[in-house]
Amino acid sequence: MNIHPDMTVGEMVAHHYRTAEVFKRHGIDFCCGGKKSLGTACADKNIGWETLATELNQVLEAPEMPSQNPEAWEPDFLAEYIVQTHHRYLRENLPLLREFTAKISAVHGERHPELKLVEKQVELLSADLMEHMYKEENVLFPYIKAMCTARREHRQSPAVPFGTVQNPIRMMEHEHEYAGALLENVRDLTAEFTPPEDACTTYRVAFAKLRELDEDLHWHVHLENNVLFPKAVLLEELLNNQN
Repeated sequence: MNIHPDMTVGEMVAHHYRTAEVFKRHGIDFCCGGKKSLGTACADKNIGWETLATELNQVLEAPEMPSQNPEAWEPDFLAEYIVQTHHRYLRENLPLLREFTAKISAVHGERHPELKLVEKQVELLSADLMEHMYKEENVLFPYIKAMCTARREHRQSPAVPFGTVQNPIRMMEHEHEYAGALLENVRDLTAEFTPPEDACTTYRVAFAKLRELDEDLHWHVHLENNVLFPKAVLLEELLNNQN
């Protein structure tokens, strides 16, 4: 694979998932910022192009596990994988994070007033993601699965209540950006999830869970923005062309 500055960050990670490690090391957003070109990402982070290209090529030379290549998965399988893996993770962990951040805000908020803001950001993030997942599981993903079935059975494109799949996709991408902004606020408020020296056990667990959530959501959004959504758009075009 020839790497060039006009390729997007999302394309690179979709092609080879381990390149995400390189982008993470340099602080380059590969989920919501996945449409940014490699050249622009280098300029934004003041990284030499040759440095980034060398590191990416080193990763690309390593063999990739076929089972860990979502670019090769069918859209309906990928949608279900996201629900069973990332949506389940959020449903299990968001209530815990709300509980932990509320507790440390109440106990340590006087000495660390930023915790009040962290608590509020987590509340907003939890509410946004729960509503977001409901929309995906009840509107967008069922349509993607119906398109996959129609394609396999050589039937016409299923009836669509929203004109084109691109409309709900645009909404989901916008909501991804909002969630990403909330998490960026949390990263800034917590100094990249670094607990202070006087942090109690719950304090440290809360920050560790926030870091875990941040990492999981980055991959979650990447799978949707840079892999599933482009597949869904292409699938809709193929079905429309055969009608």
